[in-house]
Amino acid sequence: MFTLKRLNQAYEHAEHFTIDNTTKLIFFSDVHRGDNSLSDEFAHNQNLYFYALKYYYANGFTYVEVGDGDELWEHSKFEVIRYAHSDVYILLRLFFDQQRFIMLYGNHNIAFKHQHHIEQMLFSFYDEYTSFTDHLFPNIKVHEGIVIHHAESNREIFVVHGHQGDFINDQIWPVMKFLNRHFWRYLHVVGFHNPASPAKNVHKRHKIERNYNKWLALNDKLLIAGHTHRPKFPKQNERPYFNTGCCIHPRNITGIEIENGEIALIEWRITPDLEGCLKIKRRVVRGPVPIADF
Repeated sequence: MFTLKRLNQAYEHAEHFTIDNTTKLIFFSDVHRGDNSLSDEFAHNQNLYFYALKYYYANGFTYVEVGDGDELWEHSKFEVIRYAHSDVYILLRLFFDQQRFIMLYGNHNIAFKHQHHIEQMLFSFYDEYTSFTDHLFPNIKVHEGIVIHHAESNREIFVVHGHQGDFINDQIWPVMKFLNRHFWRYLHVVGFHNPASPAKNVHKRHKIERNYNKWLALNDKLLIAGHTHRPKFPKQNERPYFNTGCCIHPRNITGIEIENGEIALIEWRITPDLEGCLKIKRRVVRGPVPIADF
């Protein structure tokens, strides 16, 4: 099966990292940062996302962005996205400067598969207010996948966006990019959904998740992915497939945390308190469960 082949390729070329029980990691995927226009699906969650990142920065977490952080299918110029969400990129730069930022590419920012695009878009930016070119993420590496080795349990966690082997979003992604940029970008503003997207197509999403589980059946590892936009935390006796969910749902953002050698599915949501004041709250949806238990 082509999906298994593509996942194996991503695993074989993945950079390896070692963590222990003192390491703190937060995984978000499918942020889809856009231009802050009506077509920007991230715009309504930008304050929620920014608040969550500030929490993780203050508490010593490393941020792993599991693909599709930037919406480069809809926007050909990255500087439009960076300018629209400049406060977010300033915070991401703080993570990067402390070596606490790991970026993976997905199908919507597959341009970062190529080094010349990384250098052109991510190394630096031109500040129009100061008329000065400043650094953003100089010499950053953008990965297709990474492998995290947990020292205490001797378990491996394979992290990948998850579009690998998805015919529409992997093999013929240039066609889908063209349609997104010139067609679906405008239609989803008025409520039409792209049927090729696993986030909008339940049958397609389940097919992709079955392929993840087939890969896990052949490999004794944990898998963290995104792409489907559906948060997932394995139940007892299920294969160790985790999904971050996404950051563009209308009510919340979801992610995967690793802390104290344990893994959990979390959400951030705006909720009213007893006085009716809106507050941002973090909630553990599933877990935490020791990595060693999987």
